[in-house]
Amino acid sequence: MAEQKNAELNIPVADPSDPYVVPAAMPSSADRAPRSFDVADFAMPDRKQDDWRYTPVERLAEFLEPFAPSGATAVEATMIDGSPLADGAAWTVVPIGQAPSGTVSKPSDRAAAVEWNSVRQAHVLTLSADPGAPVLVRVHGAGLAPDAFHLVIVAADRVHADVVVEHDGEARLAEGVEIMTGRDSHVSATFIQEWSAGSKHVGSHRIHVGPGASLRHAVVTLGGDVVRLRMDQDFGGEQGDLTMLGIYFADPGEHVEHRTMVVHNHPDCKSRVVYKGALSGKDAHSAWVGNALIEPTAPGTDSYELNRNLVLTPGAIADSEPNLEIENGNIIGAGHASSVGRFDDEELFYLQSRGIPEAEARKLVVRGFFGELVDEIGIPAIAGHLMDAVDRRLARGESDAMARVLEEK
Repeated sequence: MAEQKNAELNIPVADPSDPYVVPAAMPSSADRAPRSFDVADFAMPDRKQDDWRYTPVERLAEFLEPFAPSGATAVEATMIDGSPLADGAAWTVVPIGQAPSGTVSKPSDRAAAVEWNSVRQAHVLTLSADPGAPVLVRVHGAGLAPDAFHLVIVAADRVHADVVVEHDGEARLAEGVEIMTGRDSHVSATFIQEWSAGSKHVGSHRIHVGPGASLRHAVVTLGGDVVRLRMDQDFGGEQGDLTMLGIYFADPGEHVEHRTMVVHNHPDCKSRVVYKGALSGKDAHSAWVGNALIEPTAPGTDSYELNRNLVLTPGAIADSEPNLEIENGNIIGAGHASSVGRFDDEELFYLQSRGIPEAEARKLVVRGFFGELVDEIGIPAIAGHLMDAVDRRLARGESDAMARVLEEK
């Protein structure tokens, strides 16, 4: 897999005989932004920088300079039922920088470069054959001293596999993830964040989808004081298929941010990005920034991204920003949509008119809002757990609201 190391993205010179298919070369978002393993190549983040303008940078200061990891984060890999890894799945640890670590592009922001220069080893999950059931990687935080963790997932050609990466406990974690899928493989990778209050998580996912391969990449963020995850992806050949799904819930004072960058750099590839979030309480804040770039080398592209936000109470703020760059006129389609809204009063009225109490009606609306994505994640072993986690977040919000009412009295 080391030979699959990606070249940096470049815009080819325009073809004067057909400027519609290959337009004039111009800097795209992928070319303007630095990509480097060297922290010094990135400016210190502040709100004036486009990549950080939604981020409470002052709350992430510990992740912006290299540090000595605390080692307080426990990591283990098993099958989803807790049994040892089956044939076809192997778990190894290598020094950071030793292949396959560092073979999927390069860090694309300062926090990712800091993680790379702070962590000492990479945990590698190699999928050489179908393991027969989902693989579970459990990341458990046991303290608030800054820590770093690097995960590499490598799927061989024609492998079919599901991977669930579950984060819980109390942590302040800088995390780097690299995902490489082989030719004609079919892989799902689901990342669940259920951190305790006060936890912080800054993550960078670098993703390479092989020729003819399909990857379903899902992120579920249901806990943490500050969580900022960035996903950068490209294709390794024709007819790649990428689906990126996201579910998030922000409570009072929490900041939850997801950034996706999909690069169509080969012909006849397809991508779908769908993120949905709910916010409850004063100063609950979410940010979703979806970027899609269709390069001149990618005719036949089919791309779409969607973000929906449900604001459950006054005082919550959701930022939603889809961006689409099209540098090739010979495509099947490309589009995006986003929205921020509150409960539909008519929908709530209908449920209440059928005898359903308001609190239960709200829960049903939110469950319906997220249910389609939970089903699309497609792992029955965790579907119930995810919906139960959403219910707990709703119940906590109702309890907090009642407490505020009593205080006001």
